[in-house]
Amino acid sequence: MNLPNKLTVMRVILIPFFVFFMLAPYFEGYGNYIAVAIFIVASLTDMLDGKIARKYNLVTNFGKFMDPLADKLLVCSAMICLIETGQLAAWIVIVIIAREFIISGFRLVASDNGVVIAASYWGKFKTTFQMLMVIVLILDIPHPFFQILGVILTYVALILTIVSLIDYIVKNKDVLKEQK
Repeated sequence: MNLPNKLTVMRVILIPFFVFFMLAPYFEGYGNYIAVAIFIVASLTDMLDGKIARKYNLVTNFGKFMDPLADKLLVCSAMICLIETGQLAAWIVIVIIAREFIISGFRLVASDNGVVIAASYWGKFKTTFQMLMVIVLILDIPHPFFQILGVILTYVALILTIVSLIDYIVKNKDVLKEQK
């Protein structure tokens, strides 16, 4: 278990703590600040584990599998919490989670054919904007600038989610053809 993999596992372990502080009624008024701090730390481990793995040639099959899964678990957990708090529409979260299932299915079919589908820049932009959206929405700063910023980040994340889905499908349509 190398350092990048430990960081990935740490990200997964942080998720229940994030959800607890986000939704538990015991921390009225400041639970969201603890939750956003946990979310930021977890998000930074995503960036850090990849950089360390590539720089020191520590890329493993475990990391290839768990890193994107940990990202999906973190972001999807946060968005589901934001539905619960009334800060995010369920239909937006459904579109985003549906995209994740579709891409995971594509990757599964591809791996059965010995093909590895690497993360695209669109997918990385999508994840970045989703994380920024989550941070701004959790903070819920009652100032018009931040309210507008939250709406903009939400729709940019949604658009990037759809664009990255189309990009994956177009670039990897041959994976499905091989299944006939």
